[in-house]
Amino acid sequence: MSDVVISVRELTKRFGDFTAVDRISFDVHRGEIFGFLGANGAGKTTAMRMLCGLSYPTSGSGTVAGFDVMREGEKIKRHIGYMSQRFSLYNDLTVWENMHLFAGIYGLTKRETEVRAVELLTRLNFSQERNTLVGSLPLGWKQKLSFAIATIHRPEVVFLDEPTGGVDPVTRRQFWEMIYEATEGGTTIFVTTHYMDEAEYCSRVSIMVDGEVRALDTPAHLKQQFGAESMDEVFRTLARGAQRGE
Repeated sequence: MSDVVISVRELTKRFGDFTAVDRISFDVHRGEIFGFLGANGAGKTTAMRMLCGLSYPTSGSGTVAGFDVMREGEKIKRHIGYMSQRFSLYNDLTVWENMHLFAGIYGLTKRETEVRAVELLTRLNFSQERNTLVGSLPLGWKQKLSFAIATIHRPEVVFLDEPTGGVDPVTRRQFWEMIYEATEGGTTIFVTTHYMDEAEYCSRVSIMVDGEVRALDTPAHLKQQFGAESMDEVFRTLARGAQRGE
């Protein structure tokens, strides 16, 4: 059995005459934390939408969790987890109601939902909060709950779109501990972030510039390749030559 969970070749997305994503190719392996970086306008959000089954490519090929990105977007959506900084939970529902809602969307039976929800509440030490409205939770708690719900159906791969934006450093560290715990269980994490220190936590990092993947390697090798002290320095070196932005 192959350990490749995401595989894309020459994946391209055009909007009229504009090429948002230009023939990108890479593999992501089971249990890997794959950092997907790029400045505003680089194309990373468009690329991520294709991988999540939210948008179909113009050309190229690829699979996510064994499903074809060109034809099986709906199946991809049911077999991945997804967490966005911008939208994750319903504030006017309780913790328990959010868990049940998303479990249903992911296709879990009522019995499976009950078991998984109790497991997640226990792991998060949230048992006392099951009937609390999500809107009244601190931001850090919401982020941890969002990640837990994104994994409620035990997906092979979880996409995290800037998941730690706006939270304090302590909560960010706790969140990354949850990520490491998930990967130890075999889950693959595909993460975008604006925090370059978080890029250091990734198994490998891809950096997009002007719709193309300009660098892809481990953080240690990228720093060595660019003669840099940090991933922030690597990123700034590559982004300096960008022709487009938001």
